[in-house]
Amino acid sequence: MGVAEDSEPPLKRVKGPLEESKSLPEDHSTTKSVSCSLGDQMARPLTSQGVGETIGSQGVIRKAEFIKIITRALYSLGYDKSGALLEEESGIPLHSSVVNLFMGQVTNGKWDDSVATLRTIGLSDEIMKSASFLILEQKFLELLKMEKVAAALDTLRNEIVPLHVNLDRVHKLASCIISPSQCIRLGISGQDTEGTKSGSKILEKLQKLLPAAIMIPEKRLEHLVERALDVQREACVFHNTSDSDLSLYSDHQCGKNQIPSQTLQILEAHKNEVWFVQFSHNGKYLGSSSKDHSAIIWEVKENGQVLLKHTLCGHQKPVLIVSWSPDDSQILTCGQDEVIRRWDVSSGECLHVYEKTGVGLISCGWFPDGRGIFAGMTDKSICLWDLDGRDLECWKGQRTLRISDMAITDDGKRIISVCREFAILLLDREAKFDRLIEEVDMITSFSLSKDNKFLLVNLMNQEIHLWSIEGDPKLISEYKGHKRTRFVIRSCFGGLDQSFIASGSEDSQVYIWHRCSGELLLALPGHSGAVNCVSWNPGNLHMLASASDDGTIRIWGLDRFNLKGGEQSNGSNHQCNGRS
Repeated sequence: MGVAEDSEPPLKRVKGPLEESKSLPEDHSTTKSVSCSLGDQMARPLTSQGVGETIGSQGVIRKAEFIKIITRALYSLGYDKSGALLEEESGIPLHSSVVNLFMGQVTNGKWDDSVATLRTIGLSDEIMKSASFLILEQKFLELLKMEKVAAALDTLRNEIVPLHVNLDRVHKLASCIISPSQCIRLGISGQDTEGTKSGSKILEKLQKLLPAAIMIPEKRLEHLVERALDVQREACVFHNTSDSDLSLYSDHQCGKNQIPSQTLQILEAHKNEVWFVQFSHNGKYLGSSSKDHSAIIWEVKENGQVLLKHTLCGHQKPVLIVSWSPDDSQILTCGQDEVIRRWDVSSGECLHVYEKTGVGLISCGWFPDGRGIFAGMTDKSICLWDLDGRDLECWKGQRTLRISDMAITDDGKRIISVCREFAILLLDREAKFDRLIEEVDMITSFSLSKDNKFLLVNLMNQEIHLWSIEGDPKLISEYKGHKRTRFVIRSCFGGLDQSFIASGSEDSQVYIWHRCSGELLLALPGHSGAVNCVSWNPGNLHMLASASDDGTIRIWGLDRFNLKGGEQSNGSNHQCNGRS
């Protein structure tokens, strides 16, 4: 790039693009004393040392680049003496003398000198003009602030305009001469034109514009390390730990022990088949519903124990599902072809009963703001009510099936429901526009991802399909291995970034797949009846719940969290240190 190598002692250079005016002090006495002490301790190597050499087992890392990036990191971390020592000992300067001169001039607001020096660095014409524009714009604004209007106008006419860069911005700068308030509209504050602060900000912008080989990017080493961790994380099939657990000391690799696979508790309070389980949004509660006409609110303690909080009685038929309010303070329970009840989580009190004469309710959910609910009806309509039960909206026609899941996106704009045996309706409330997901077999249930971008669909043919619902629906992945012949089996997203898929199965096992690869990771035995539903705790990456026809709910966790065997005295749950 035409950049000259430098033999000047590194401690006399500007040490980083964000240094303030102290980078080039008039009195170099401190610098000289440090330089002398370094010189006493070591021989000064040639500046060409390391050029062209490579390091690493594959020979792809240029030694000079590697050392410069380390040097840059030391300066960024505030270890100026260490950075200077590395330059001194390696003989590889962070920047050439001309770049150091340029950086010092920009930092100290010497705009004309910095533009002149910029032309000697050896940049392409396009980059040189863009960089000159940034510098001269700052010069123009400072002249205006000092009320040197004639000089500012001269800079605009004779220095900025001839660059033929960013003409729209040029016109806005010209308007600043006529109306100083225009500078505020341009997002330019008084602080942007204050001495070394302005120089540091311009230098930060220039760093993004100039080639990395000319001016080493700030935090380049951190970026490379983060990318390396990203690659390791993405390659880790069982990755289910928070980023705080990642270490630079060794390559990252999770084992199967990071996936909940061990029965930690068996909850036995229901008196018949358990059809549905769902953790609250904050992960502090678990809701379950059963063929025994009841629903239960369980509390998840800080130590991971799940204890019965309230048994919700009042339905005259089996309870199909439960649904948590956005703030987890209330819960809905939907009876089979019956009514919807709204309960207070804290007290267990029934707050309201929703019903429609002559019509049964088969599914329910909450508005994102918690101010209303929606429900699927046996007459294939969808109704929206406020909390007091007043009708807000209603869509009639073939909108839902008799066995139907429903969901609403977090922005409240789209309602999702099973509308035909082989199709899911994506109803846009605002545009009054429908989209369909058409499947290859009968749909039994679905689950919406946390980010509202994906839908997990369970089919009669023992497959689970993952659909992207952004724009036109698109099939992304398929998951196979579980068993389903007669019953409604539900699946869910779970784990870190919802990287796993879990599902119940009629063979009494819980199945877990890797979401991206579709690989079946685990099949967990333990239940003695069909597993109808699973729920992964959003507040605990290592907790999974499963509901079964055997009348129990199993809480799954990591092997290292095994508890000592022993039954609880109340008979409603017992701890377990195995899978049976």
